[in-house]
Amino acid sequence: MTQVSITAEPRSEFGKGAARRIRRAGKIPAVIYGHDQDVRHVALPGHELTQALRKVGLILDVELEGKHILVAPRDVQRDPVRRILEHVDLVIVTLAEAKAFTDAADAAVVAAEVEQAEASAMGTGAPEAAEAATEAEGTEESADESAADADADAATAEADADATDASADA
Repeated sequence: MTQVSITAEPRSEFGKGAARRIRRAGKIPAVIYGHDQDVRHVALPGHELTQALRKVGLILDVELEGKHILVAPRDVQRDPVRRILEHVDLVIVTLAEAKAFTDAADAAVVAAEVEQAEASAMGTGAPEAAEAATEAEGTEESADESAADADADAATAEADADATDASADA
């Protein structure tokens, strides 16, 4: 389980101006919700959160006002041009849900690695298979060309024989 501890500050200001002030201070506005609890608006440290979100199967242990809350990222909003974090939605999870979530993420990573390994293994055999196919096609073309040449030679020889017989009759 990839679990990262991070400290959050509660926020009471909302709206575009407040969000911009939070981001200017190096923090990211976020919302924590789920499990029939009230929605909590928080500000998280920007650099720590950005680094944490790079991990697969992430569970955040958020410390808010002395309490620890296990959360998983539900939605991450980024600036489309600069790719910086603008806002994060975090959903509260239980320990059992966190374990299941990270196990599923680990299984997905393993499956992706196996698929990539198979693709690279197939990729290494491709040139040999292509060469063999090209050689086989070349052999078939050579056989077709030889048969065509033989037919042409036979037709020429037959025409010569007919011409010789015609000149002998005359």
